Amino acid sequence: MSRHGERKEQIGAGKLDGRPKPKRSEYISVRLYPCRCVRAFGWHLFDRDMRYWWVNQNQTYRQEVQGGYLWSPKRNANGVRNPFYESMREVSPGDLVFSFMDTRIQAIGIAESYCWESPKPLEFGSAGQNWENIGWKVTVAFTGLVHKIRPKDHIDVLRPLLPERYSPLQPDGNGLQSVYLTEIPLALAEVLMGLIGQEVEPLAISARTTKPVVADDLDVWEGKLEQQVANDISVPETERKALIRARKGQGLFKERVSQIETKCRITGVQNPVHLIASHCKPWRDSSNEERLNGENGLLLTPSIDHLFDRGFIGFEDNGRLIISPVAHRPSLQRMGIDTTNAVNVGGFSSGQRTFLDFHRNAVLLQAARK
Repeated sequence: MSRHGERKEQIGAGKLDGRPKPKRSEYISVRLYPCRCVRAFGWHLFDRDMRYWWVNQNQTYRQEVQGGYLWSPKRNANGVRNPFYESMREVSPGDLVFSFMDTRIQAIGIAESYCWESPKPLEFGSAGQNWENIGWKVTVAFTGLVHKIRPKDHIDVLRPLLPERYSPLQPDGNGLQSVYLTEIPLALAEVLMGLIGQEVEPLAISARTTKPVVADDLDVWEGKLEQQVANDISVPETERKALIRARKGQGLFKERVSQIETKCRITGVQNPVHLIASHCKPWRDSSNEERLNGENGLLLTPSIDHLFDRGFIGFEDNGRLIISPVAHRPSLQRMGIDTTNAVNVGGFSSGQRTFLDFHRNAVLLQAARK
């Protein structure tokens, strides 16, 4: 048999290459390569903390792969929450993304950032013209594949491994047009990587050492909005100055928040010099009235403000602290957050609860699925 040939292996009948047999009883066909590659139920070269995602990019493949990102709207055109858009909120640096387009896996991406709120890319043009203008974005470094596998050709192998909910494929191997981004289980990811072959290993090694990049276009976007405020002569100059200072959590906005809040809810710091008035509904998403509304804010120390602003933490209406599943808990612990016990920071006013609901639904890095 050629080293590049196909081989039938019966899983459940002895050992594979001297390794203990997996707990499955099915036949799979795996393409063998001359390198030490990942094979179905074989060597685990990949970090089990890593998550694996499948993205359908038929409409925006060129723009996203060349641009090095994923982007989705937040909701369907009818305003209903979409579980495949919600998945964007839980992508983390170092995750692997299988890019599917035109019936084949065309590329593999390594996520380099956490998700953040971002306007629809201009380069999309007429693609997704019915999508809302503000959505989710993640930086991803894509590598095009030489061996572009067609999952439908291997569906007998893949079918038992498809997730019961939010599967990227139909049982017959055809793609699902309704899917954008969905998580796939480790077993399915390993089989896909084994079918792709030796191209995968260097990507996996690189993914393990990925350092998160900053979602810097968030500041660019807010800077443009701030300039619009500064140039809006229909707003009195004193109010414009207050709105601009509110973006940094200072000025009139901080004064109004301080009438409701007296200290940082997490650290207990009371000295106003060390506190920022952090918007629950972000400044970029708020109306001018909301930007200065004291109930749209919490007094937080700078590090806690960062975590709250970027969605790594949030709050339930009853005061329970929510920690995002993608948050780096050792960092949070060093920043003053108890990550080992349930934390309750106390209740909120009805006005605060309205704004915190927006934060949970539009900022917090935690997918909301039924």
